[in-house]
Amino acid sequence: MNEHFQLFYRNETEFKKLERSVKKYNMLSYKKLYFSYYPLLKKGDFLGELISEDGNLKKYELKLPTDMMFIKVHGHLKVKYTVDTVKRIIYLETIEPEKILLEGHQMELDSYQGVMVSKKENEKDKFKINLLRMIDK
Repeated sequence: MNEHFQLFYRNETEFKKLERSVKKYNMLSYKKLYFSYYPLLKKGDFLGELISEDGNLKKYELKLPTDMMFIKVHGHLKVKYTVDTVKRIIYLETIEPEKILLEGHQMELDSYQGVMVSKKENEKDKFKINLLRMIDK
């Protein structure tokens, strides 16, 4: 009998958009997710932090590797997923931060000092980056 878990999506189209955006703007995170983390999840090695547990359902948050400045400006890249231990199914929920990733999927994002910035909140993101650079000096 096959003891592996199967990967499914709660909303495949939205998740694929987020995944493509990660691939475009952060190739290291995408490679790690696709070639290291997904195979481990299928084997039953649940990575990340256990957020909640409700009977046979366990919710996890898996932080993806990314640049420290990106983390400070936009937050950690995190994959949220739920595991059904009885049915042996992993439901991929979302990748955060959704706002900047979905915007990056819809239109080409610019970068400022090596960090991608939102077109909608351009000035706010640039201000954060400048402030963080001044603090680091």
